Amino acid sequence: MSFPRYPKYKDSGVEWLGQVPEHWDVKRLKRACHVFPSNVDKKSYADETSVLLCNYTDVYYNEAIMSGMEFMPATATAEQIEKFTLRAGDTIITKDSETADDIAIAAFVPADLPGVVCGYHLSMVRPFDGTDGAFVKRLFDSAYARASFEVLANGLTRVGLGQYELDNVELPFPPHAEQTRIAAFLDQETAKIDELVAEQERLMTLLKEKRQAVISHAVTKGLNPKAALKPSGIEYLGDIPAHWEVKPLRYLGQCQNGLNIDGDAFGSGFPFVSYGDVYRNRVLPPSPSGLVESSELDRERYSVERGDVFFTRTSETIDEIGIASICLSTIPNATFAGFLIRFRPEVALDCSFSKHYFSNPRIGSFFAGEMNLVTRASLSQGLLKGLSVLLPPKSEQVEIGVFLDECVDTFEHLTAEAQRAIDLLQERRIALISAAVTGQIDVRPLSKKEAA
Repeated sequence: MSFPRYPKYKDSGVEWLGQVPEHWDVKRLKRACHVFPSNVDKKSYADETSVLLCNYTDVYYNEAIMSGMEFMPATATAEQIEKFTLRAGDTIITKDSETADDIAIAAFVPADLPGVVCGYHLSMVRPFDGTDGAFVKRLFDSAYARASFEVLANGLTRVGLGQYELDNVELPFPPHAEQTRIAAFLDQETAKIDELVAEQERLMTLLKEKRQAVISHAVTKGLNPKAALKPSGIEYLGDIPAHWEVKPLRYLGQCQNGLNIDGDAFGSGFPFVSYGDVYRNRVLPPSPSGLVESSELDRERYSVERGDVFFTRTSETIDEIGIASICLSTIPNATFAGFLIRFRPEVALDCSFSKHYFSNPRIGSFFAGEMNLVTRASLSQGLLKGLSVLLPPKSEQVEIGVFLDECVDTFEHLTAEAQRAIDLLQERRIALISAAVTGQIDVRPLSKKEAA
């Protein structure tokens, strides 16, 4: 859909903003809103009143702050409650972050929230009479505002927006009635875009589930639907083809924990396979992310060769344990991290079959069922060696590997298409908001048609 433009424009006086509609004003934010940072922290004190805290993540991950959300319990003084309780029309923004692009992320408060106060690391933007709060929220969503705040943010290890920068950022403001129309128009149009995005996200979820189901079926039941089956004797595997073998991992090869070395040794030297290299990739990257000053003995003992399967060994959560990545090409002079276990097969295991077999979600279920979580989850060699592995004949392993490679390529292509659609929709969303709040399109005729 193409949108009309305003009949007349003028120079805004702000280089980045360019021209705005002739009857619009450009003014500093402090002339339209009261902007003030919160000083309510997450701690609770016996001499203060119990409140619910709207914190940084509530704002960062939500378009709107509403009742029914799971706010953090905290306490505040009477003065803080009076000043920082959320009111209808408020916009809450992130005031500081580790990166400039996370600055001034905004969430709107559509209704009064008694008992809910704004927390630390956030600022409140409360509109004056004649300013529409929903329009202010959309201003913060615009590409113009995002770019302005990225430039204004300052800091080294952590960047933030000072009070002066927030107060004095120059923004375009139409008459109040027009602000309300623009905000209503954007609510309607962005809701349509958000639903399209949600549809693509649901598609991606279904593709992931289907991919996992295809892999799981192929590596536990094979490709021949008429093959005779037999009980595997293992609950999570169920019946398997009668001519397949089942063996514990300990009888198929050797396991080795990774290299533990002083932190000063990292950053230069020889290739080093990190925890992240395994966690993020089902196939090990040919160029690992790290470097380490390893010895010749280290490189011999902790080598990385074709066919090796690496498992994540320790993490804070069980579902991050036992994630597998296979090496498809020997990496000369490489070693691997102590947070990993290397399994080196000594029997005929096709690499493509191994890649898919060890990424089977049922294996993760096995580890989760056998592991005790204290402060950190840890996969022992003993538990890994007890993992049951299904062994089809080598020729059948190759067939399964080829079939699954093709299936996974198809799923990845479809997933990438869905992600591209999401990216385009998000770009469209930002562009529409930016055009509407800076006056590059005139939504007044559209609002009148809808009202009629």
